[in-house]
Amino acid sequence: MKRLRLDSNALNCDCELLWLADLLKQYAESGNAQAAATCDYPSRLQGRSVATLTPEELNCEVPRITSEPHDVDVTLGNTVYFTCRAEGNPKPQIIWLRNNNALNMRDDSRLNLLEDGTLMIQDTRETDQGVYQCMAKNVAGEVKTSQVTLRYFGSPSRPSFVIQPQNTEVLVGESVTLECSATGQPQPRVSWTKGDRTPLPSDARITITPSGGLYIQNVVQADGGQYTCFASNNVDTIHATAYIIVQATPQFTVTPQDQSVLEGHTVDFPCEATGYPQPVIAWTRGGSPLPLDRRHVVLSSGVLRITRVAPHDEGQYECQAVSPVGTVRTAVQLSIQQRVTPVFTNAPRDLTVESGQDVQIPCSAQGQPQPVLTWNKDGVQVTESGKFHISPESLEVKDVGTADAGRYECVARNPIGYQVASMVLTVTVPAVSREGDTFVSSSIEQAIRNVDSAIESTRRHLFDGQPRTPGELLALFRYPRDPYTVEQARAGEIFEQTLLLIQNHVNQGLMVDTNGTAFRYNDLVSPHFLDMIANLSGCTAHRRFNNCSDICFHQKYRSHDGTCNNLQHPMWGASLTAFERLLKSVYDNGFNLPRGATERLHNGYRLPLPRLVSTTMIGTETITSDDRYTHMLMQWGQFLDHDLDSTVVALSQSRFSDGQLCAQVCTNDPPCFPIQFPPNDPRQLRSGARCMFFVRSSPVCGSGMTSLLMNSVYPREQINQLTSYVDASNVYGSSRHESEEIRDLASQRGLLRQGIIQRTGKPLLPFATGPPTECMRDENESPIPCFLAGDHRANEQLGLTAMHTVWFREHNRIATELLRLNPHWDGDTIYHEARKIVGAQMQHITYSHWLPKILGEAGMKVMGPYVGYNPNVNAGIFNAFATAAFRFGHTLINPILYRLDEDFQPIPQGHISLHRAFFSPFRIVNEGGIDPLLRGLFGVAGKMRVSTQLLNTELTERLFSMAHAVALDLAAMNIQRGRDHGIPSYNDYRTFCNLTSAQTFDELKNEIKNPSVLEKLQRLYGTPLNIDLFPALMAEDLVPGSRLGPTLMCLLATQFRRLRDGDRFWYENPGVFTAAQLTQLKQASLARVLCDNGDNITRIQQDVFSVTELPHGYGSCDDIPHIDLRLWQDCCEDCRTKGQFNALSYHFRGRRSAEHSYREDIPNAQVTCFVESCPAVECKQPVKLKGACCPVCLEQADVDKGQKADTRYN
Repeated sequence: MKRLRLDSNALNCDCELLWLADLLKQYAESGNAQAAATCDYPSRLQGRSVATLTPEELNCEVPRITSEPHDVDVTLGNTVYFTCRAEGNPKPQIIWLRNNNALNMRDDSRLNLLEDGTLMIQDTRETDQGVYQCMAKNVAGEVKTSQVTLRYFGSPSRPSFVIQPQNTEVLVGESVTLECSATGQPQPRVSWTKGDRTPLPSDARITITPSGGLYIQNVVQADGGQYTCFASNNVDTIHATAYIIVQATPQFTVTPQDQSVLEGHTVDFPCEATGYPQPVIAWTRGGSPLPLDRRHVVLSSGVLRITRVAPHDEGQYECQAVSPVGTVRTAVQLSIQQRVTPVFTNAPRDLTVESGQDVQIPCSAQGQPQPVLTWNKDGVQVTESGKFHISPESLEVKDVGTADAGRYECVARNPIGYQVASMVLTVTVPAVSREGDTFVSSSIEQAIRNVDSAIESTRRHLFDGQPRTPGELLALFRYPRDPYTVEQARAGEIFEQTLLLIQNHVNQGLMVDTNGTAFRYNDLVSPHFLDMIANLSGCTAHRRFNNCSDICFHQKYRSHDGTCNNLQHPMWGASLTAFERLLKSVYDNGFNLPRGATERLHNGYRLPLPRLVSTTMIGTETITSDDRYTHMLMQWGQFLDHDLDSTVVALSQSRFSDGQLCAQVCTNDPPCFPIQFPPNDPRQLRSGARCMFFVRSSPVCGSGMTSLLMNSVYPREQINQLTSYVDASNVYGSSRHESEEIRDLASQRGLLRQGIIQRTGKPLLPFATGPPTECMRDENESPIPCFLAGDHRANEQLGLTAMHTVWFREHNRIATELLRLNPHWDGDTIYHEARKIVGAQMQHITYSHWLPKILGEAGMKVMGPYVGYNPNVNAGIFNAFATAAFRFGHTLINPILYRLDEDFQPIPQGHISLHRAFFSPFRIVNEGGIDPLLRGLFGVAGKMRVSTQLLNTELTERLFSMAHAVALDLAAMNIQRGRDHGIPSYNDYRTFCNLTSAQTFDELKNEIKNPSVLEKLQRLYGTPLNIDLFPALMAEDLVPGSRLGPTLMCLLATQFRRLRDGDRFWYENPGVFTAAQLTQLKQASLARVLCDNGDNITRIQQDVFSVTELPHGYGSCDDIPHIDLRLWQDCCEDCRTKGQFNALSYHFRGRRSAEHSYREDIPNAQVTCFVESCPAVECKQPVKLKGACCPVCLEQADVDKGQKADTRYN
């Protein structure tokens, strides 16, 4: 063809015309023909030469496969369908290929191409087998599916193995193949499973070979085990199994390390290895077998243990791990340290220095191992602080004052023994004026104005309305109500503020800001001016002068304020005295500045914010229930704590400097010491507040001692508002003033005042009087005021209030019974005798039932048995116990107070979240009394202390929570209080308790094993030397059988031993009670007290601290032993003064007559002792019989004896 013209045709240019476009292009490229054709439709292509068109412009689509065929096995006469679907534009044509040749459907009627492209083959024959492929084709192109196979089989037969897998051994890291092939009709398919018919893991190392074998590359230990090969066809499935045995050459998992051991000690070299078969551990020494003596033993774990090491044991030892696959070896060196007790190379000598100087006291020692040096001053251990700096060669005392004079002991200690060298430091005060003397007068006037103004502002703010924030609620709750306490705390604040004002005046003259850390207080003011400040501040006026002259009283009964318990040291353990110290206080300026109050670095790191410590490692939403002990374990701990200590907090919530509220200014300006929020704290983000309310504890004047002259500056000490002794001061008060407030003095029956009588007939505590209190913070919720008890914290939470109610009833129960037995006793005698019995019960419950569970067997051994009263033991509460150690009870608090009815089911009002149980006495009045709460304490498991679950968020996020205000955080407050009180770091107490002094966090692993807890401590503190005492004590792992870590156990055992041994009225001290009375007191139990004084408690377990099962673990109250008070019944020759309280002071007051003995209240009473003089006897030799008031004749005695036996128990 030479010419083709189609331009006059109306061409519709679409995909169907693409063949023409390709043809015209070929003509144009060859040049042999002329052709012309143009498009008429569609409009967008009108006039275009057909030869220039492309498939894209014509919307052509190359075919694409949407459904592919699959392999198939057939036998004679089957029908087969090979699916093939495709899409494209124009619609593609389906063409089928067999063995790469197009199938001709017309030549074989068995072949059919269905409408959707599926190839149907009917009546299959052997000639049909082969490789099939589908091709989809249109003008835009073509596409093929993957090839599939049609396999033809003659008559079917079940599979049979040609090769079966065999057990195979292989080394780790090598490759292995388990062969498996089978024959059958159709040809079987081979698959594999591992172990208990589980599919093979999806792992690139594991493949199945074309012949059916299992191939595993780079074998690991986990590949060992049983494998099963399955051969399956349409007829049957068969299987065969084999094992891959993975052998591993020995490898050490624990490698021994070189050790240096003290002569005579035992050394363990751990050595462990893995491999398959498991290797055997063998030890040699220097290439030779171990000596055949009993000192060298290889334990089953592979540990080489050498006992009582001697110098000739020194040398190299080799651990071998031996197996059939191979042997590995590792060597260690054992060095023996000769035992050498410490010897001083430079012993301290007596020194005399002038006040205001720094002094170095030298001391160094040698020994093997190298001894550790510690220092004591007057029996109290010295720690690193702003006052003392300890180095290996000396103790430096900075800014020496007369308070620093005394005996210093340098103790050199190593495992062999210890040596002590002492010296006496004498401080002289030169008669020269000091820089601050000129500012004394103006400063003390300003201090009095500032302190009084701030206190008055606080009192108005707190007492003229309801508390508006948790901080105000806490301040109101803790505010001292006793006038004497207030005056003593005020004097301490004025004394300290005067010194700070004088310091500020002197600093201005120096033109240097020392920031309170570098000032020398003993150079500040002359001694006689210090004494003047003490006089004018009120310190001297409020110094107590105890009077123990009424020895008849003090021999028999305790004073309410604890004075005169120790007759040689009458103020030991008394209320309103300074806390004792186990270790010297740690203040950044040696005087009063808390650690962390400034930006100062400690051991190279800044101290973390207490709130950050709380949120990072203390607060927890989750709790673990204690499997052994009930929630009563916590409740007794809190009740006991409120018998032992209560710190007097600052009287002001406002800064002394300008009167601004502490909660608003967020600065460390006395008495404010707010808890700062760290960045991004969720509580800060929600509330916008910068800090959490916190004020410092009130300082005691001087050192808290009763010295007449205040001629030296002492480090800040805090006041214990309570008596230290276990004396039931939480029931009776810690001062005469408090005791008289709660006594029923009008009735003269020795009772405590009672409040409203419940339906059960038993009274509640009386209500407190005075201005609106913390219990009425929201009159819509709580129109009922606080209860009044011996401790002002009785209303803090409902469980505690219930305990106070029980023990107030117990006193009145005992007093009523004593009056029935001894109608001639007056009210004071009944009161003091009942008080004495109640205190003894508390001591017995604490030491015989509670402490053994807390301390465990190990802690009770540390505390030791009671051997009698020791007047040289000071039973005072030490500061670290009150501020950190005994606060471990916070980790035992459940977030919910359970309330259970008589069937131990929830009461209708339900259980109550802890934050809704604070200051809520109305719930006792209106919601079922105390029984539901008590059952919830002894009938529910307590919270277990777990190192990752310390304080529940009820205490760290919702403490005293109120709407629209920042709730408090108990954990952060505990840490801040420790810094406020100058409590040394955790590491210092480890040293005190004979644990290692930790220089790295790895050295804490024995006591704190959880790596995440250690990591948090490291992230927070940077160095173990900085860790606060409270969080570390809480994070320690529990000693088995106890609820304490080792350091906490040491501190509690020390305190409770002192409380027992230093108490002249300890119930087991001979003479306090008769032997018969003591036997009865040892019957006491908290279960009995709850039975006697609950509203209607009838079922209880013998030990209310131990978890038991319902109902079998609960018995009847009738089965609980009780104290037989008849052992307190008088039988006396002359009852004129017996039982008359004032007779103790030699003042006779008429006995209670029979008519006025309240017979209506004491039915069947026996008036046993109204005999004023004995009648004359007729026989010559009258006999005085035990239990009889007067001498009798023997014949008469026999008759009377018989009568008494009949009437004794009427």
